Amino acid sequence: MGVSFDDYEDNQSWAEDEGFTFELWSDDDKTMALYYGAASSQSQSWADRKTWLLDAEGNVALTYDVGFDIGVHPAQVLEDAQKLF
Repeated sequence: MGVSFDDYEDNQSWAEDEGFTFELWSDDDKTMALYYGAASSQSQSWADRKTWLLDAEGNVALTYDVGFDIGVHPAQVLEDAQKLF
């Protein structure tokens, strides 16, 4: 699943354009970003790119911080998940 500050319609359009098969959620009030540390304030224009790979119990198995290539990142996470699980 991916999350951004964009509204639902913009996320769905972007997902279709990019061929993403995972869900994109809208965090337009920035609650999730603030909670997980992807934003430091309500005034932040966009979330920092972060990824958390969770195990079956919901524990964090791996984290990825700013700097990844969004075009290949989902494949990298899937590969890591296959190695770990």
